[in-house]
Amino acid sequence: MTTAREIMHSGATCIQEHETLEAAARRMKELDVGALPICGPDDRLHGIVTDRDIVVKCLAKGKDPKTMTAGQLEQGKPITIDAEADTDQVLRAMEEHKIRRLPVIENRRLVGMISEADLARRLPEDQVGHFVEVVCAAK
Repeated sequence: MTTAREIMHSGATCIQEHETLEAAARRMKELDVGALPICGPDDRLHGIVTDRDIVVKCLAKGKDPKTMTAGQLEQGKPITIDAEADTDQVLRAMEEHKIRRLPVIENRRLVGMISEADLARRLPEDQVGHFVEVVCAAK
């Protein structure tokens, strides 16, 4: 049985709630990623900010990424998965919520992230194909 821990990439780097979206964009560029987990002062996951969020929810609305913070984009409780969850649970969570990135939690702490690329590298083609059909190709 493959677990979330085996699929994820570990060492996800958080952006703190108080940091600006400009800082988030720079960190995304440095890490070559399209999303960053948002963590609070308690180092717990509070949300996720994506490159698209920065464009649509900040720039397109005429807001300033030098002053708007990552915490201002937090919406609701983030969807997560336990590190020991199996592949079916991972796919079910991502498909049900139509999300392309899934934070992996162990002992209430962020230990990694699962992205579409992680699924493509570690799962059989038919499972990845179904995921793409449900999440990415859905209208």
